[in-house]
Amino acid sequence: MKLQTALRLVYPPRCLCCGDMVDSEFGLCGPCWRDTPFIGGLTCDVCGTPLPGESDGEVELCDDCMALPRPWQRGRAALMYDGNGRKLTLALKHGDRHDIAHPAARWMLNAAGPILAADMLVAPVPLHWTRMIKRRFNQAALLAHAFARLAGLEYCPDLLVRHRRTTTLKGQGLEQRFAALQESIMPHPRRSGSIAGRHVLLIDDVMTTGATFSACGDACLAANASEVSVLALARVAKGP
Repeated sequence: MKLQTALRLVYPPRCLCCGDMVDSEFGLCGPCWRDTPFIGGLTCDVCGTPLPGESDGEVELCDDCMALPRPWQRGRAALMYDGNGRKLTLALKHGDRHDIAHPAARWMLNAAGPILAADMLVAPVPLHWTRMIKRRFNQAALLAHAFARLAGLEYCPDLLVRHRRTTTLKGQGLEQRFAALQESIMPHPRRSGSIAGRHVLLIDDVMTTGATFSACGDACLAANASEVSVLALARVAKGP
């Protein structure tokens, strides 16, 4: 405790978004917290996008999840990919802001409460090795590792591999995204046995159309996973 107190005196905690000093470590200041689009209330049970209205205890799905079959059962996201949500996600992904991973994992744990199960196996969405060399880290793995520790769940960083590099998905439509990712992700040759009979929780930084999660979910089900759920830091979607 004395070491922690000393560190706080030398390096006082600052807001992850604006840099102002805050009372608690790994947090946001009041104004930034207010302006960060946390997802709450009624959400789609499959992809986590916010829905209008209030919950009546029944499972609700968004229009996309009613029209498009998903290879996973349930999903959630902590933030909308907008405003401070987008700023924090991009800072983690492209700004080497690894300090965001731990608090982000706490936000994700709060959002994931309704879909968590004690026997879940947590795994990140994988990067192709060429992108891993260029970026030096996988932001999904940072989130997944921190989340698994907080949730007390088993974590496997290399459960899946992206064996084929895909073109950037930015700006592509739904059909293009799904086509680009088809059969690009598979279980790690040494981890296939770890998937059979397990409930796998896949983690990524952003969910847009769900194409990447779908490719990962298909790979898990092909390896006989009992169930697949998904969790993202941020969700690209229209607000309620």
